[in-house]
Amino acid sequence: MEERNKTLGEYIIENQNAFQYSTGELSRIINSIRLAAKVVNYKVNKAGLVDIVGAAGEQNIQGEDQQKLDVFANETFIQTLINREIVCGIASEENDDFITVAGSDKGHNNKYVVLMDPLDGSSNIDVNVSVGTIFSVFRRVTPVGTPVTNEDFLQKGIHQVAAGYVIYGTSTMLVYTTGHGVNGFTLNPAIGTFYLSHPNMQFSKDGNIYSINEGNYIHFPQGVKDYLKYCQAEEGDRPYTSRYIGSLVSDFHRNMIKGGIYIYPTSSKAPKGKLRLLYECNPMAFLAEQAGGKASDGYNRIMEIEPTELHQRVPFFCGSYNMVAKAEEFMK
Repeated sequence: MEERNKTLGEYIIENQNAFQYSTGELSRIINSIRLAAKVVNYKVNKAGLVDIVGAAGEQNIQGEDQQKLDVFANETFIQTLINREIVCGIASEENDDFITVAGSDKGHNNKYVVLMDPLDGSSNIDVNVSVGTIFSVFRRVTPVGTPVTNEDFLQKGIHQVAAGYVIYGTSTMLVYTTGHGVNGFTLNPAIGTFYLSHPNMQFSKDGNIYSINEGNYIHFPQGVKDYLKYCQAEEGDRPYTSRYIGSLVSDFHRNMIKGGIYIYPTSSKAPKGKLRLLYECNPMAFLAEQAGGKASDGYNRIMEIEPTELHQRVPFFCGSYNMVAKAEEFMK
């Protein structure tokens, strides 16, 4: 049982040699995310008590109403990352363009870019449903010493050096990968420390949960409709169970623990899909593959998609390997 009580800080130090670049760099990134997560967690947990819920009256680049808490989470993560002197650029769902970080020496010498959805599922805040933060980390491709460009952010998912999410739920967890499996850490709020609670998280090869907004059924492509009929047929271990929270982090987290597939397809309402490739699908795909699962746009591996714009949307099929493979068969 001793293994279970390792703190996130201890775990990072013990495992930083597995990180292919300089040892201290990754720990500074994860530490800054850990710190910001604690601050946001504190606010999320007070959301019913103080005037932090409700719309902020502005819309973000996606045309979604910004909840006050997303704005707070966005600013907290950005500020914490900048203060740690490790990133040269940040892209967020809440900002139209990426943020260039020159560093305290103004020399643009930092080596990493972070892409994030600071508060995923934030429309669930005022009804006390779990929300989360999603993050993706790349090493920059432009020369150190120059300001970041679009090129540093528009990288294929296969080039991620780390990715993860924080889920602010019944307990607050930080789940991440650096390409050596997926580990989950649970916050002990009394002392503000994350402990390794879920070592080596794995998707089961098969699952019996499907997560999709069935209210959009009429708008779905035929392949998705056929797959749903397959999920509902009485045959073998089917019908499957339908579970959909409407918060990507929560739906993914449950399916990784219990076994299942998450689908947000194209539809006549969202012809390219709704989820963003760079800070929703790529990091979740990296986690899924590291946990033995699969992530696809219905036809191709998510992490092989060549991004063309910062807020690009893609259809998303993600979860237990055999379930995603079966859904892809129906898409063909």
